[in-house]
Amino acid sequence: MHFRLRALYTLGGYAAAVCLCVICAMIAFQVIGRLLDKLLTAVGTGSLNLTIPGLAEISGFLLVGASFLGLAYTFVHGGHIRVTLVTGQLPPKVRVFVELWCLSIALGLCGYLAWYTGVLMLDSIEFNEVSYGMVPVPLWIPQSVMLLGILLLTLALTEAWLTTAVIAATKPGEFHIDDASPDE
Repeated sequence: MHFRLRALYTLGGYAAAVCLCVICAMIAFQVIGRLLDKLLTAVGTGSLNLTIPGLAEISGFLLVGASFLGLAYTFVHGGHIRVTLVTGQLPPKVRVFVELWCLSIALGLCGYLAWYTGVLMLDSIEFNEVSYGMVPVPLWIPQSVMLLGILLLTLALTEAWLTTAVIAATKPGEFHIDDASPDE
């Protein structure tokens, strides 16, 4: 299936990868700092206290970013779990409409999730909500990244739905399972 906004979804995938790399770097820095402190204490000098305050909380927020920003990229590349055991056995004229029905449900659920994530983010902005950890992070920041990832997935699902709807309307008998799989 051809996605016109593939570059945008790829950008979301790269942003997810950056989140994971930042998590890795922060944890590596924390481990190296602790080892260096142990070594300096063993030698008899004072420790440097190389710690990152709120590391677990910030890593959790970055993990949310990585998870949600990578959704559209994963969908476009066929990485999401798809149950084609039954649909693969259906005739093409039926399969295209089953695929359209499944995409419609996914699109509805993503739209619903995007709407209420947006409402949650606006509430967090209105009430100046911050996290409860050592570092008070405004909650609208990770919520906005989460919303962006959901919107990217909704956009990718919309593209897939439109392509499948065109196939269903014009040539349903020529629908192949390759047409339904997001990967080109």
